[in-house]
Amino acid sequence: MLDPRVLTERRDDILESCRKRGVQVDLDAAIQMHERAAAAQTTLNEVGRQRNEHQQAGKQKLSPEAREEHSAEGRRLKEAVAGLESDLADARANLDETLATFPNFIHPDVPEGGEEDSLELRRVGDPRDFDFTARDHLAVAEGLDGIDFEAGARVAGQKWYYLKNDLVLLELALQRYALDVVLAAGFTPFITPDVARPEIVDGIGYSPKGPETQIYSLANADLCLVGTAEITLGGLHLGEILREADLPLRYAGISHCYRTEAGSHGRESKGLYRVHQFTKVEMFVFTTPETSEAIHAELLALEEQIFAGLELPYRVVDIASGDLGAPAFRKYDIEAWMPGRGDAGEWGEVTSTSNCTDYQARRLRVRLRRTATKKTEFAHLLNGTAIANSRAIVALLENHQRADGSVAVPEALQPYVGRDVLRAPKNSD
Repeated sequence: MLDPRVLTERRDDILESCRKRGVQVDLDAAIQMHERAAAAQTTLNEVGRQRNEHQQAGKQKLSPEAREEHSAEGRRLKEAVAGLESDLADARANLDETLATFPNFIHPDVPEGGEEDSLELRRVGDPRDFDFTARDHLAVAEGLDGIDFEAGARVAGQKWYYLKNDLVLLELALQRYALDVVLAAGFTPFITPDVARPEIVDGIGYSPKGPETQIYSLANADLCLVGTAEITLGGLHLGEILREADLPLRYAGISHCYRTEAGSHGRESKGLYRVHQFTKVEMFVFTTPETSEAIHAELLALEEQIFAGLELPYRVVDIASGDLGAPAFRKYDIEAWMPGRGDAGEWGEVTSTSNCTDYQARRLRVRLRRTATKKTEFAHLLNGTAIANSRAIVALLENHQRADGSVAVPEALQPYVGRDVLRAPKNSD
């Protein structure tokens, strides 16, 4: 969330950010709530001071009558402090609830507009010219006897699936390949929980409740299935003060990811492109405010390195203001060319990386302590997809398919897959 102290001094910036995002907020109400909370804190401080003085006076020798009066005044002050603390807690809760509707500021270079206004920064590689009729990834995967959506639907419902045969090897290979790339860049690997408490989910900026939520909540447990390891890695240092000398902390988390995909439909959701469960390697960084933009560029470079190694044509997109999530100060997507999308192929998102500045850290109370001044301030948090297996598999199968139904394995993946071609098993129909 935003620092409530900047509501007045950065009023124009906040309103402009919300305008560009297409978000409606009541800034005046938030300012009034902050003023009420500040006034409640001031009153509490004053009554607390009076109570401390009163307690000190009680250490003196008093007559029985004076002692009784002193005790009565002590009880009154104690009750007053308790009431004021309750008032302050209510004021802060109301302020926090209102501030939760405010998105982060926006980087000045972010293009303005909706999804169609996102800015293509560069393209790498050329879409392949096929000398045969290319198939979409679902047809390729079924030809390899590598996927079973029908069994998944019988067992768990629509958009759940089984991977099998060579696609299991490809799934595992992608994890280790991406992990090795980020380990070489100094990231610490984690296998994170697949669940988190709602306050952690909310702190990262995902809504755990409501009809449009993408988060599954577990019945009879105060837990949610995570949609990304960003949630569990972000919560790793909940309420902690980090040493400036230890930053940046670069983490890579492997987790299953669960999405309700509420409201998702249409051809872009076909097959593996949009499913309820997939595996992902997620990068997450805790750093100082002055280094976060450089770290953001580093995350994007690692994502490009991974997809260049997969020998896939891709483009880098600077996401427009109206398509940014609330925590993101700036976000880059990598979109791979997917020949099976649309009538003649389309670009499809395969990774994203966001600089969330101190927006998430403020919710999660993650601070850093400066070495020189010993003062604390909120850290900057960033995230980036190293690999989201389901969409990487879509791009790999569609771009590297062969006329005979087999799929060439990129050279960088061959040591992990253990072969250079994916084929249907010999006993497959």
